[in-house]
Amino acid sequence: MTAPQRRRTRMIVVTGATGHLGRLVVAGLKEKVPADQIVAAVRSPEKAADLGVTVRKADYNDPSSLAAALEGADKVLLISGSEVGKRVPQHTAVVEAAKQAGVSLLVYTSAPKADTSPLILAPEHKATEEAIRAAGLPYTILRNGWYNENYEQTVQQAVQTGGFIGSAGEGRTASAARADYAAAAVAVLTGEGHENKIYELSGDVAWTRAELAETIAQVAGKPVTYTDLTPEQHKAALLEAGLPEGTAGFVVALDGNTKDGLLGEVTSDLHDLIGRPTTPIADTVAEIVKSL
Repeated sequence: MTAPQRRRTRMIVVTGATGHLGRLVVAGLKEKVPADQIVAAVRSPEKAADLGVTVRKADYNDPSSLAAALEGADKVLLISGSEVGKRVPQHTAVVEAAKQAGVSLLVYTSAPKADTSPLILAPEHKATEEAIRAAGLPYTILRNGWYNENYEQTVQQAVQTGGFIGSAGEGRTASAARADYAAAAVAVLTGEGHENKIYELSGDVAWTRAELAETIAQVAGKPVTYTDLTPEQHKAALLEAGLPEGTAGFVVALDGNTKDGLLGEVTSDLHDLIGRPTTPIADTVAEIVKSL
């Protein structure tokens, strides 16, 4: 292999690099490898000007842009898209571009136990994982659990009103900070021995909604209560608050998944990949309250 080829094959491409997770991954990569070896593949290049790395246009709905964005890549992080219902063809297009580029590792951010879980979000992730395996590329599947930051609006509402509602019962959520999941991606992209492995990533501690209310109360210094409703009551309350029918149904379904224990399993994979404890929900709550 010639020297120019060796330089080319060290390139790491991050898709969705201007999203919350993508930005954290790029920042983490810059601490590990030279910035000129990192490519931010994004739909809107103008939004990536501040990342300090090479920027290429990559639209999940435009396969030709994906082929150009991944050209010369050694490793690719496919951050799952945000358009629920469209993600399978979008992700498959990235997988095909990665195959065309001949990447040595394709890393994908999936969902907990995506191949077997009844989690409402799982089917699209399962289909993507199947497409990745079918492509015959070396891969790493990062089955990201829930983010602490997913509860930002809940914390804000609780501080302002003294409470929040749901229908998750005593179901637990083993969440971690978005930065923890980003650090895991960086560890895989810059490390060795992760080929053809699946990691089930979770926080070190699983908590209930009632415990979240107690945490918010302690941090905010005011009483906070969690009111558990039936799924029907929960959906009616969300609709009354102005949420669209589809969104309300999705939120209630997620709470049902939580109640059924689909988000509460604690594993050591995230802890082990990042080499430290995961970020407690209380730390994230404190950051949110401080910003109010």
